[in-house]
Amino acid sequence: MPQPCGNFQRVDTLQQLVERDRDHDCDGFGPHHICVRVEAVARLPSRFGSFHIVAFWNNRDGKEHIAMVHGEVMGSEDVPTRLHSECLTGDVMGSLRCDCRDQLEVAMQKIGAMERGLVLYMRQEGRGIGLINKVRAYALQDLGLDTIDANLALGFRDDERDYEIAAHMLASLNVGSIRLMTNNPRKIQELRELGTKVNGRIPHVIPATEWNRFYLETKARRSGHQIEFEKKPHLPEQDDPVIIEGQG
Repeated sequence: MPQPCGNFQRVDTLQQLVERDRDHDCDGFGPHHICVRVEAVARLPSRFGSFHIVAFWNNRDGKEHIAMVHGEVMGSEDVPTRLHSECLTGDVMGSLRCDCRDQLEVAMQKIGAMERGLVLYMRQEGRGIGLINKVRAYALQDLGLDTIDANLALGFRDDERDYEIAAHMLASLNVGSIRLMTNNPRKIQELRELGTKVNGRIPHVIPATEWNRFYLETKARRSGHQIEFEKKPHLPEQDDPVIIEGQG
């Protein structure tokens, strides 16, 4: 019989999580009863530092979500953590319509320079509406709609993402508490409602460009993201230049 995910067996290494979770089956997290288990762990040296990649199975969407782990996070408190939603057009193709690639690379760079930290890469393309619908939303934005109105016009909520899988992933990694790298208060609220101990926020502001300013302003104005622009108090982190390795 499935069991609730209250406490996980404590193991010493990331590699031991695979054996621990081999027969894992539980009542799950959140209203959708999400159950997650660790399927594979490997070293992943990167241009941003030394990481381990942890691959997760889940019983909801069949997608392969991953955690990028730097340093010793198991059993640790106040682990710097970034939840990044997949953005094929930004992360891979370098789209200038959003700041997703910069957000991912700066997060990896910052966490890779810390003692420990996590990046959860969540397969939630287009705020959860999928790639085809994201391109449809782009077409509506080309006609003048903002990102939220485009999603609404397609019959979606402004943001279809949820964080049940992420909350279970953090529990599976035996992370005691996190400091979330985000500008989105909703992420903090939803993770806390799912039982994740979020002890603080690390601002993650990427300076706007001519291509993504309207997108970022919409997130701040309509979705409550903690981003400031001209004619408003300037956040200190907005003065920091974006430095991506390999770019001049």
